[in-house]
Amino acid sequence: MLKSVKVLSFTHFLQGPAAVQFLGDLGADVIKIEHPRGAYERHWSGLNAFLNEESIFYLLAGRNQRSLSINLQTEEGKEIIYKMVKEADVLVENFRPGVMDRLGFGYEELKKINPSLVYCSCSGFGSTGPYKDRPGQDLLLQAMSGLASLNGKKKDAPVLVGSAIIDQHAATLAAMGILAALYERKETGKGKKVESNLLSAALDLQIEPFNYYLNGFPLYERSESGISSRFHQAPYGVFETSDDYLCLSLTNTAKLAAVFENDEFLQWSYEDQFDEREAINTKVAEHIKRNTKQFWFDKFDAHQIWYSPVNNYEDIEKDPQVEWNKNILEFDHPTAGKVRLLSHPVRYDGQAPKVRKVPPKLGEQTEEVLKEAGFNDKEIANLIDKGVVTKSQEVVSKS
Repeated sequence: MLKSVKVLSFTHFLQGPAAVQFLGDLGADVIKIEHPRGAYERHWSGLNAFLNEESIFYLLAGRNQRSLSINLQTEEGKEIIYKMVKEADVLVENFRPGVMDRLGFGYEELKKINPSLVYCSCSGFGSTGPYKDRPGQDLLLQAMSGLASLNGKKKDAPVLVGSAIIDQHAATLAAMGILAALYERKETGKGKKVESNLLSAALDLQIEPFNYYLNGFPLYERSESGISSRFHQAPYGVFETSDDYLCLSLTNTAKLAAVFENDEFLQWSYEDQFDEREAINTKVAEHIKRNTKQFWFDKFDAHQIWYSPVNNYEDIEKDPQVEWNKNILEFDHPTAGKVRLLSHPVRYDGQAPKVRKVPPKLGEQTEEVLKEAGFNDKEIANLIDKGVVTKSQEVVSKS
């Protein structure tokens, strides 16, 4: 779908790499521009998770890309980038604001070289404003944006979400912005600067509760009984059964009376489900705790009540719908061996994009990329000897 699109990726951590991986999955030629030491994500992984010294944190957002290892502090390195920019469609970066300008690769400079370039900056707070120089990181933005204040019981400390959801959402928004700018370019012939930041992504994730608040409807206090929302009616949340947990959502009191065989629920109206939500939630919890989760699954199915199991990763990995959707992909990596990762989340005519290129070794395609940029073998060898560019050890050992 994006076969003719060339992307220069000056990205690291998760927000930037995940954004360009979306584009690479869709067929774009993504060239990862890396320091000779390699991007941060090659050297760090949550859980210290490495497969034969390959970081899973790198592997999970590194597919369908090529690697060019280059020293951007050298004048020759800069000239290589300028030459590549002339032929590029998109540039994506997620350095702190000002870094790319100091390197000579800011938008105003590069659009002089290529006016049709779509230039995407991913940051913590945006490229301007009072917080532009602050460190932007998913956990910090969960706290700052108010997201953590939505979760947990009343007496709990604010509760953070246990995954980098803001990074991934910001990456998705960046990819969406890039595609919109490319579409517009078909009409105008001109590029555009696109910006995605973690703060805006964090607020966008709260599109429902924050907009209620903005229009004069303050959220409820966090629940004493653990209702999993500060704006929904009861019942809404995770409930303990006699053997496990289940999740129950948006059920009217008539159905509650029927499934629990208790007419006490009929005393509460629809409005009461908001106003008396603690009392209703407590009553629901009392009933659910009396039987097993499977007992309630069967009862809820019979009464067409919205519910779900509360899965752990072992459960969801084997879930039949996850298997049907092919949400987990598997490929062989030359160093890491067999790798299993989440697949591209969208299906196109029922199919997920293929893994055309496994995550590359550092500098694996350095020579290939330079040849495409017009450098001959002698020039490339000279650049390698001078330390302007490097190639992977596997390539070195075979040359």
